[in-house]
Amino acid sequence: MGTHTDAHIVWDWNGTLFHDVDAVIGATNAAFAELGLAPITLERYRELYCVPVPRFYERLMGRLPSQAEWEVMDAVFHRHYTEHRVRCGLADGAEDLLTGWVAAGRSQSILSMYGHEELVPLVEDFGISSHFIRVDGRTGPSGGSKAEHMVRHLDALRGTVDPRRTVVIGDAADDALAALHVGAHAVLWTGGSHGRAGLEAVGVPVVDSLSEAVAEAERLVVSG
Repeated sequence: MGTHTDAHIVWDWNGTLFHDVDAVIGATNAAFAELGLAPITLERYRELYCVPVPRFYERLMGRLPSQAEWEVMDAVFHRHYTEHRVRCGLADGAEDLLTGWVAAGRSQSILSMYGHEELVPLVEDFGISSHFIRVDGRTGPSGGSKAEHMVRHLDALRGTVDPRRTVVIGDAADDALAALHVGAHAVLWTGGSHGRAGLEAVGVPVVDSLSEAVAEAERLVVSG
């Protein structure tokens, strides 16, 4: 589906293609309750969220959680997220955008910090696996940065994908930092885990819809 001369998109999953923000907030508040923390609103979450995730908890608690606290909160989060995610679907218009990008003769892949063993069947359940030349979820502990995962992801696509003609589309500052780490472009959208102010601080294009994100990707690596 792609050659080294084609434009390529690396899509984030959670909060980008998969509109799961309600599940994330519900699971986050369940994790907070385990430590007696007050629930958080979506607006407050977007204002404070960052990776590594323990730093996000530090912003809320005024201190880093202990290793034991982190393990409890992480386990509770994932348990509740799994329960909530069944009510979530793809972002509005996502499937048409995926189809259109492929129809134009370009390639795309997914790199997510969601666990690989959970991610792959979830993508398959939505019937969109054929749109991607690779789908990678997180392997190893949760809560860290995407940068080294991005290195491995693009290394696996070497000879097919050129980082200079690649755009990472995601909802978090960490997506852009991972893109810059490998010499790729990035476009961030405001429909997921970060508010606009936090995204704009990274210095890459910020948009309010996935259709705008794809149009910006075309500008950067197709017509730019």
